[in-house]
Amino acid sequence: MPVPTVEQPVGDARTAAAGLVRTTRGRLFWLAVCAVTLAVTCLASIAIGAKYIPLDDVVRALFETGDADNQVIVGDMRVNRTILGLVCGIALGLAGALMQALTRNPLADPGILGVNAGAAFAVVLGVTLFGSMGLTGYIWFAFAGAALASVVVYALAMVGRGQASPVRLALSGIALAAVLLGFTDAMIISNPHVLDVFRFWQVGSLAGRDVETVGAVLPFIVVGVLLALGLARTLDAMALGDDTAAALGVNVMLARIVGVLAVTLLCGAATAAIGPVAFVGLMVPHVVRAFTGPDQRWILPFCLVVAPILMLVSDIVGRVVLGTGELPVGIVTTVVGGPVLIALVRRRRMVSS
Repeated sequence: MPVPTVEQPVGDARTAAAGLVRTTRGRLFWLAVCAVTLAVTCLASIAIGAKYIPLDDVVRALFETGDADNQVIVGDMRVNRTILGLVCGIALGLAGALMQALTRNPLADPGILGVNAGAAFAVVLGVTLFGSMGLTGYIWFAFAGAALASVVVYALAMVGRGQASPVRLALSGIALAAVLLGFTDAMIISNPHVLDVFRFWQVGSLAGRDVETVGAVLPFIVVGVLLALGLARTLDAMALGDDTAAALGVNVMLARIVGVLAVTLLCGAATAAIGPVAFVGLMVPHVVRAFTGPDQRWILPFCLVVAPILMLVSDIVGRVVLGTGELPVGIVTTVVGGPVLIALVRRRRMVSS
């Protein structure tokens, strides 16, 4: 009897997982399961919080009856953060899938384009120049910084001969992020007031945001979602290599420009609204590929449903884990994402060895 190797269980697990969804019917079934799970998660996000409220009182509060305090907690606070978590989870999940497809790097994160660093730099610069502006002011500064950073990264990747290849995009994003973070730290150190204001945004949280925040970022996220879903077939062709994609009739440069624009809209809007939330864009596409395989026409719709589940579950955990207070969602996703990243790196090393 042959001795099993380390690679065999990994391959068998992948084959079994892929076998669950080899057909369109199977994929649709699991997509429907994820959609139902998302609906249940949204209801749980409204019903569960740091303050215990009986379920029947939660229902009354939703219909604006019963205790006035419960109406404020449920109808305003929990509903708003649930909607924001839903919208921003969709944005970060799709942005992560796009980044991994555009750079052909399974460990790529939306922050690799310098989006988070650009948003953080713009927020700090705005606070330094204009003082406290409130969340609405932070949103526009953060979004402008994220957009400008993406433009600069793509321009740097285009310098010299050749097109903006995945390697050039990644290296340009990493370099610009390092420079912007240096300037950001310099401004923070020189002004204690900026540190006090910035750390509230930097930690990444769904709490304290109102319906105006959702309204401010929703149009950008809707456009980003439409652009991302429209790129699905093109991304499948680009996975075969730029030359092969071009031979199949794909305008590779245009596709990358549209992809970078979609990532900027999605990740920039989400980061502007709730601050930088790590690992959602990294983890979700890997989870999704276990169900869909490498087909972007299925990866993107699954990410659209699965990512907000992770975001809302993390927010729920953050509300109840301390008992007397709350952990911001950005901290929860980081605690969960660190071990997941290590597991992904080790798995890739085992498979390639």
